[in-house]
Amino acid sequence: MRPHATTRDTAALSRRGFLLGAGGIGAGLALAACAPLGGSSSRPETITFYVSKPEVIGYFDDVIAKFHDSQSKIRVVRDSTSNMSANFVRNRPPDLGCLNYNYAMVSFVEHGALTDLSDLPEKDTINPDLWPLMQQTADYPGRTSVLPYSVTAASVIYNKRIFADQGLEVPTTWSAFRDVCERLVRAGITPMYGTYKDNWTIAQGMFDYSVGGMLDLQQTFAALDREGTRVGKGSRVSFEKDFAAPVDRMVDLLQWHQKGAASRGYGDGNLAFAQGKAAMYLQGPWALGEIAKSNKDVELGTFPFPATDDAADNKVRVNVDLGLWIPEASRKQEAAREFLSFLMSPAVSDRYNADNNGFGVRKDSPPVSNPALRGMQDSYDRAAFSLGASQLIPAEIPVANYLQSIAFGGAPAPQLRTLDGDWARLALRTAA
Repeated sequence: MRPHATTRDTAALSRRGFLLGAGGIGAGLALAACAPLGGSSSRPETITFYVSKPEVIGYFDDVIAKFHDSQSKIRVVRDSTSNMSANFVRNRPPDLGCLNYNYAMVSFVEHGALTDLSDLPEKDTINPDLWPLMQQTADYPGRTSVLPYSVTAASVIYNKRIFADQGLEVPTTWSAFRDVCERLVRAGITPMYGTYKDNWTIAQGMFDYSVGGMLDLQQTFAALDREGTRVGKGSRVSFEKDFAAPVDRMVDLLQWHQKGAASRGYGDGNLAFAQGKAAMYLQGPWALGEIAKSNKDVELGTFPFPATDDAADNKVRVNVDLGLWIPEASRKQEAAREFLSFLMSPAVSDRYNADNNGFGVRKDSPPVSNPALRGMQDSYDRAAFSLGASQLIPAEIPVANYLQSIAFGGAPAPQLRTLDGDWARLALRTAA
């Protein structure tokens, strides 16, 4: 079993919408939507709903209020500050959880701490192409432990006005992408805006886009898992050997970023891109709102990064932004299931995705609502997507630091060898 990731840098993740809610020790429960529950004389059953993504707490508070208005049997208390792991240890987990589905969830899933949701009718509405993503992250035999709620897709954001003014078409091959960059340089326009000061932007952007477009991540990481402690020189699969070409592609991209990228962070990039200081930006949809704050009139589009000269290889980088689950230790599972079904209803879930730049998870989900994201819709519909490689590497391994060293001018091979050593040592420690 691959060691699971822990929560990464909170400030960075909050900007990406990847917060997992590592909060304070105190419970700090926030009661949402205190409107009367109706005229029933029986006492309603109270369940705890754990959601920690700060930018959507207001949305879920509104949903809770609507749920209360729709019935009088169940009262929902929204918890956004508790220490989830500690509460599991104390056998007092929330009755329903709504979190980013990444490797912080692995131990709960693989140890059977979450109930089987396979009998819920909502399970059968899920786009079947999403289940491999869920299983690649974590799986418990014979169970559907988590239902996906929203998917976030990331690719190249581009300024449509700059492309139109320069007569540029969206590139679908690496050669065409290089040509676009060179034409922009000749026109005196910075092709891409880099924010190397925040290392997660390198990992999420150049690294994940290049690796996702050049490797089969499911096969590669499964092979890394099998090699375990043997990963390194002479192993059948390794970071130094298998990731060399994608990281070289990442290095190729450095030449087309602005001068001084090493001293610019995520906030700098959003402002500069809003001001038209570059034609492209390797960021996710979480940046769109920040860009709009500075320039609501800028017209943006997206397209999959073409890492090779075969357009069939093009993929968008995705993550299951939120997943819903119910712990085995909950004594109020039926009530939690009823609220889960309410959350999964099209009227509720479709509005969430529309408001938060997400892609729907149902077979019949409507297209993404933000026009800037429509350049990824075809890829999403065809399942031409992959999880971010940087999110598949346990957080105990500081891969973003290694990638930052490369972006600052370091040679890739030593950093990839270090990754091999880290992977093997972590596998040994986990097996012990």
